[in-house]
Amino acid sequence: MKNIFYSLLIIMVVWGGFSCKDNSFLDETVTTDLDYERVFTDSALTEGFLNEIYREIGLDTRANRFSKDGENLGGLQTACDEAEYKMSSKVTADLQFATGTVNPVVITDDAWRIPYENIRRVNIFFKGIEKTPIQPGLKKRLKAEAQFLRAWYYSVLLRHYGGIPLIGDTVYLETDKMKDVRDTYDACAQYIIKECESAEKDLAVRPSGRLYGRASGGACKALIARIKLYAASPLFNGNSDIVAGSNCPAELLGYPEYKAERWKEAMDAAYEVIRLGQYRLFELHTDPLNNNAPDPGHGFYAQFIAADTKYASSKPFVEAILEDRSQSDRARESWFQPPSRNGSGGGYIYQELVDAFPMNNGLPINDPASGYDPNNPYKNRDPRLRNTVVYDGVSLQSNSGSPTPIIIALNADGSSGDKDAVHQGTPTGYYINKMVNRDLAANTVHGGPQQTPIIRYAEVLMMYAEAMNEFLITSQGESAIVPANEETYQILKQIRKRGGININDDPANSNNMFGLKPNMTRLEMRKAIQNEKRIEFAIEGHRFWDVRRWKIAEETENQQMTGMEPRMTTDGGRTYQKFNVRKRIFRKAMYFWPIPYKETIKSPGLIQNPNYNL
Repeated sequence: MKNIFYSLLIIMVVWGGFSCKDNSFLDETVTTDLDYERVFTDSALTEGFLNEIYREIGLDTRANRFSKDGENLGGLQTACDEAEYKMSSKVTADLQFATGTVNPVVITDDAWRIPYENIRRVNIFFKGIEKTPIQPGLKKRLKAEAQFLRAWYYSVLLRHYGGIPLIGDTVYLETDKMKDVRDTYDACAQYIIKECESAEKDLAVRPSGRLYGRASGGACKALIARIKLYAASPLFNGNSDIVAGSNCPAELLGYPEYKAERWKEAMDAAYEVIRLGQYRLFELHTDPLNNNAPDPGHGFYAQFIAADTKYASSKPFVEAILEDRSQSDRARESWFQPPSRNGSGGGYIYQELVDAFPMNNGLPINDPASGYDPNNPYKNRDPRLRNTVVYDGVSLQSNSGSPTPIIIALNADGSSGDKDAVHQGTPTGYYINKMVNRDLAANTVHGGPQQTPIIRYAEVLMMYAEAMNEFLITSQGESAIVPANEETYQILKQIRKRGGININDDPANSNNMFGLKPNMTRLEMRKAIQNEKRIEFAIEGHRFWDVRRWKIAEETENQQMTGMEPRMTTDGGRTYQKFNVRKRIFRKAMYFWPIPYKETIKSPGLIQNPNYNL
């Protein structure tokens, strides 16, 4: 921690204006070496300093987070049961989480180092801006943005490690004694909430024009809701078993005693975002680039490339609450696409995630009435599957200027006829298609918008539904029947409808249930919400955290993961055979990240998380 705080103030920026049509206001920055006095006596440089603090806002969920030494690798999707990691000579965190070998010595320090670096920058900013010649109204807004950013980086620390040292407004110098005692989980959560409540007062609810993409009142409320949802979840809400047998106090990792009221607080916090009336799901079922041809669930795809000008009239920004705007051009295509497109392996989706997607009538594939055909497994599936997964035969843009099919199938004799084939290009038979622009390939010359939502309205709706159901379980019991008109049902229907399920009101589903089971019990609703969260937010960095806070990781992360081997037949058809890919291993310690050893060895008061002591 000392190394972080002893760093010098040398990275500063020049800032320019931007609008919601631009890739990012971060593109307007120019890095240079400037000293403290120069930066904070110039209003443009002061604002540029703040812009730089935004740059790592998506650090923990970025899908190439574990890239190393110039090699593009995966992120949290390959550290959980969503995707297989890329084989490499590097020892990376996703490999460690897959094999159960996580320990304080080898774990990446990015989640510790980068947030504290940015928290320190915020504290420097607060001191420096007081001497900046800047209008009072602008100064108030910039300080509120900085306050939100500080809260955000603390939230990254909190969900990785539990309680961490809170340093307030202090800017530590080399001669200062560092704080090396962890604050309780509750103290950290309350600090984040209060920072957001304070910042919200001086921020627009939903900035537009040249301010689009910056911290907002809506983002403040959404972060509060996320913090309260986590606090109510099983991992944190009554957690004495997690610390049993260790010297780590339960208060550092949550609340020793369970309180149902925490679910009510989470529900109310999510509703505070909903009642703003500023956000909605982006629903679009036609393709503007293809003469508005029918394309069920197109809005689900389009929200990730919302800045593309072809969507200007339909305003797809309505769902984004907070974005990571640090990527540009063809970044996501380079992370995810197959070798034929020069993609570099940001993860290969497991069969288990593919199987979680229902049919386009909303019924799960194991329902006899669903229409699922194991001999044609991708036909008539939830449109979100096509917008999340590259499977055999999916067409992707190529550098020739037109989409061509990706051939993953083996030849009839079992040989591999294409560089993208299973066992050659992909170890699972799948690639990632989430957030990838249909008009781009990693090996094309041109690029496109790359804003990545890190809080979107669908998450807020899901938080509200989950918190409501869990709160009512405490009073009604798991076997109670969920009323058909309850918001839990309505929210799942909204999300499925936007995703493209039953948009034409299929007569076979005349009750407008979108494939949801009528008269679910509270326990069944819990599982329905968890599965909907899994498929709606696949590859966005949620699954890794969700299975932990739900305290089901010992089940989901301790299983044999499989892939799919498609094979051509002599008559031009396909056969499909599942095969084993990896037996993932989960240890109880892995519910939390270990604090890096180099931090605990130099800070004796920094208690390590349970089951990680060397």
